Amino acid sequence: MDATLVNMGLLVIRVVFGLSFVGFGVQTLFGRLGGDGIDGTAAFYESVGLKPGRPLAYLAGLGELFGGLCFALGLFTPVAGLTLAVMMVVAIVTVNGKKPYWSSEAYQYSIAIIAAAVGIGLIGPGDYSLDALVGAWPSI
Repeated sequence: MDATLVNMGLLVIRVVFGLSFVGFGVQTLFGRLGGDGIDGTAAFYESVGLKPGRPLAYLAGLGELFGGLCFALGLFTPVAGLTLAVMMVVAIVTVNGKKPYWSSEAYQYSIAIIAAAVGIGLIGPGDYSLDALVGAWPSI
C-alpha cells in the first residue's frame, strides 16, 4: 500500500475525530455551538451520578478541547488518544451503556471513537502530524 495514502487516511481520521472533540469542548466550557456550558454540564453530570459536577465538567471540557486539538494535530498522539478513549469509557459506563447497542442513543459511537483513538495511539499519527515533524514518531 502506498504510504502517502496511509498517511492521508490517518490525517482524515485524526482531524474528523479530533475536531469533533474540540467542538464538544467548546460546548462544555463556553456554552457555544449549542452546548450547555459548565453549569448545564455540571448539572447533567450530577444527575447521572458524577460528582462533584462542576470540577468534573471543567476537567471534561478541557480534556475534550485539548485532547481533541492534540489528536487532530497529531501532537502527543498516544496521550491524546488515551484521553479521548477514557472519556468515551466514562460516557459508556455512566450514560450510553445502559441502552441497547443498536438503539439510536447507545454506545456504538463511543466504541467507534475508542477504536479510532486507541488504534491511532498505537500505530502513530502518520507523517502529516506535529509528532512526525518534531521527530517524536517514526515515519510510516
